[in-house]
Amino acid sequence: MLKQYTKEFKYNIRLSVPVILGMLGHTFVALADNIMVGQLGTAELAAVSLGNSFVFIAMSFGIGFSTSITPLVAEADGGGNKADAKSALKHGLVLCTALGLSLFAIILLLKPLIHMMRQPPEVVDLAMPYLDLVAFSLVPLIIFQAFKQFSEGLSQTKYPMYATIIANVVNITLNYLLIFGSLGFPKMGIVGAAIGTLVSRCMMVLYIWFLLRGKKKFHDYVTGFNFRKIEKKVMQKIISLGFPSALQMFFEVAIFTAAVWLSGVLGKNAQAANQIALNLSSMTFMFGTGLGVAAMIRVGNQKGLRNFKELRRIAQSIFLLTLIVEVVFAALFLWGRHWFPTIYLDVDDAQNLADNTEVIFLAAQLLLVAAFFQISDGIQVVVLGALRGLQDVKVPTLITFIAYWVIGFPISFYYGLYTDLGSTGIWIGLLTGLSASAIMLYLRFNYLTKKLITD
Repeated sequence: MLKQYTKEFKYNIRLSVPVILGMLGHTFVALADNIMVGQLGTAELAAVSLGNSFVFIAMSFGIGFSTSITPLVAEADGGGNKADAKSALKHGLVLCTALGLSLFAIILLLKPLIHMMRQPPEVVDLAMPYLDLVAFSLVPLIIFQAFKQFSEGLSQTKYPMYATIIANVVNITLNYLLIFGSLGFPKMGIVGAAIGTLVSRCMMVLYIWFLLRGKKKFHDYVTGFNFRKIEKKVMQKIISLGFPSALQMFFEVAIFTAAVWLSGVLGKNAQAANQIALNLSSMTFMFGTGLGVAAMIRVGNQKGLRNFKELRRIAQSIFLLTLIVEVVFAALFLWGRHWFPTIYLDVDDAQNLADNTEVIFLAAQLLLVAAFFQISDGIQVVVLGALRGLQDVKVPTLITFIAYWVIGFPISFYYGLYTDLGSTGIWIGLLTGLSASAIMLYLRFNYLTKKLITD
């Protein structure tokens, strides 16, 4: 009985590992950016954090929107319809380009808000030119996402990973040369970091296009576009799938951003502890996200074949694999919850011993809660991927809103600010929201697949 699910593990892992590695690459390069900029001073590091807080929300919306391309391509590929797959890419490129430019324009319009956020004047002055360039880098990033989602829709997850690795190498190299003025290059500080981000994201687009164009299997898909012939029906299909997907990602990113804000109300030590737990949780979340992409691809393929019994079996095999992976991460968090925070802090710093001790104690409490929400977070993102593969996005969007903002956030707000639980109360709210999301999304998937089998 169990073997019918476990026999799919090998292929599911092969499909998801390149996605996971690509996403971890983005996380590691952000870490490298922070370490390099941190060498310049705390004001520069704060400026990068402030600028990225605007870009991150916009980026999550753009990436969420682009995920609509994958199930359409996977369904077309499963049904052997190359024309539909190419059409999904062409129309996806048009929409992603327009969205990238729109998000850039919105960030420019919202820039004056920075002056109302009571940030130190020197931080704001540094953040402004940095934000301009990083905001513009959203355009090539979201265009890249169109190619990435297309490639993943054809079950080719390794090519976007190659592009991400190349981009990371370019980004770190340019950071080294331009932030510090190494090897005769001008010393540009955090503007140099922004240039590195922009150039590396442009490189991602060019590299993946040349890579796919050079492969016989993909050449016809990515060349010979007739952009003058745009079909309203295909546009509406991508928008109807993409906009709810973008909202789903926005709702989740926003509640974690709210957790950062609530922690800040409790003080700098609570905020530092929150950042440590959040950073560790975001690393493990990449594994769930990668398995979610595998679920979206494989469910989309079976939908194209109209083999709904296989669709359900394959999806449940990915859910089981996710559960096993997340239980391992939960055990790791429980085991290392007192040690992990010490990686982020200088425990031998006598001057800040009291603060560091408090942060380690608070972070250990948060990691105890995070251990349990590993399972909820992993399951909800994978089931969400399976539902996107079914092209069911409207009801899941409502579910994520209710789970995070009707259930999770009020608990975080009340227990975090009005009880002695403090930071732990904020994370209990996150755990409750993620658990509610996982349960309701699974019930939705269970209902839909049983209905498809019996109809």
